[in-house]
Amino acid sequence: MANKIIGIVGWIGTGLVFAAVAARLFTPPWGWWSDQYATYMAWAGLATVLVYMAGQWRDVATFYQGRGARYGTMSIVSIVVFLGILIAVNYLSIRQNKRWDFTANQVYSLSDQTIKVLKSLEAPVTFVVFDRETNFDRFRDRLDEFTYQSANVKTEYVDPDREPTRAKEAQIQAYGTILIQYQDRTERVSSSDEQALTNGLIKAVTGATRKVYFTQGHGEKDTAATDRTGFSTIAQSLASDNYGVDTLVLVQQKTVPADATVVVIAGPTTDFFEPEIEALNTYVNAGGKVMVLLDPEAKQGANTHPRLKQFLADWGIAAGNDVVLDASGMGQMLGTDASVPVAAQYPTHAISEGFRLVTAYPMARSMTPIEGGSNSHVAQPLVNTSAQSWAEAELASLSGTGGAQVAFNADKGDKMGPITLGAAASAPATAAPAPPAGNDSAAAPDAERKPESRVVGIGDSDFAANFGLGIQGNRDFFMNAVNWLAQQENLIAIRPREPEDRRLTLTAEQQQRIMLLCLFMIPGIVFASGVYTWWRRR
Repeated sequence: MANKIIGIVGWIGTGLVFAAVAARLFTPPWGWWSDQYATYMAWAGLATVLVYMAGQWRDVATFYQGRGARYGTMSIVSIVVFLGILIAVNYLSIRQNKRWDFTANQVYSLSDQTIKVLKSLEAPVTFVVFDRETNFDRFRDRLDEFTYQSANVKTEYVDPDREPTRAKEAQIQAYGTILIQYQDRTERVSSSDEQALTNGLIKAVTGATRKVYFTQGHGEKDTAATDRTGFSTIAQSLASDNYGVDTLVLVQQKTVPADATVVVIAGPTTDFFEPEIEALNTYVNAGGKVMVLLDPEAKQGANTHPRLKQFLADWGIAAGNDVVLDASGMGQMLGTDASVPVAAQYPTHAISEGFRLVTAYPMARSMTPIEGGSNSHVAQPLVNTSAQSWAEAELASLSGTGGAQVAFNADKGDKMGPITLGAAASAPATAAPAPPAGNDSAAAPDAERKPESRVVGIGDSDFAANFGLGIQGNRDFFMNAVNWLAQQENLIAIRPREPEDRRLTLTAEQQQRIMLLCLFMIPGIVFASGVYTWWRRR
């Protein structure tokens, strides 16, 4: 009788366990309490099964005396251990997430610039995607990368058709709009592209557009020109980093505008007038920032820019009367000759921190720190050419040769490399601080920065022209210099990379050979191997 009762208890326990599993998998629609009762049934089923096993302990012991039972138990234990390992690995992978990008150009990895911006966030930022629910996945991959890099990044996905009130409050006019919310500021972007998202995030964080003025009136590069020597591409890059770009004719305006964050003098062909130099000095002494891109002299013995060179010298930077040539052969990989020195060495400085890209400078002059400094200003080198380069002092020998056949000659004043092509100097502002060019609210980044004068001199302007930006290092180096001048060190990094065109172009004959190889030769070799193996065994 007791065995019958215990048997009934065993069947009841088994039924309760199956019922609990069914309740979990197929939740009935009659309320939340079904989960609670499923838990109760599972515990009750487990208790009754244990009671059954305790009542049948003799039969269980006899069963495990057999060899088959022991092997079966070992198999079950092995399966349980294997499942436990899988669960542990899954648990650890969720909490220790790691991603790998095996593409040749790392196009699916965030750029150094974006990672820097994300890791420097001091307050939560929310990316709200407004689009149809079926399109959410095209935003998730990129935004998941953002949340992976910073715990301060949150994402939300809203279907305007299902939540029209929220879309109306956010003033959403089109599908695919991303609203970036940072503290009390918002920005809108309409692309899931990394550069667009990063640019919108920078605008939301900084709260205002900084202004970069390019001087005009002395033959400088034009930011509106789209020809090969124009600066239109670099102007677009500045806009992508949330800089406003404008021109400045100092001889007319007399002073540098109060909203100027950086003043760029890009490749002037004539010298500045004395009142213009005085305006620059007044601006810099008040905490202004100036970048001077000065090309080599056109003729031997010429001194085209005495005032600009003296302005640089006052900041400890010497503009050499030479042309830097490069015989290392690195330029040949870029399709250039010795007149385009290529640099891959960058002395320690905030501008070149983590910078490992090649830069090239068509027809550059040396731009070196003055030993011991000048006017209490000590400059630091930014970029050096290779040891196979030199500074050619005899400019007349370059006429008609492009610099390709000229040889180093120490007797004529040539200086062996490495040659410094750029230098930077900074000092505390000595005059009344300039009005904030960015966001001057109490919580803004600019509010805590002390006014500091900064000057950068580079012996070439063509490296930042439209034709020179085919080398990505050129653009990044120029942008890093501007960001350092603007005291935006968090933006000094490598920009997002473009996907490489890795398509394989084949002639008709090559395509036919590949077709014959795939359809006949490889299958023929496999078939012949099979026939040979069969014949040997036979």
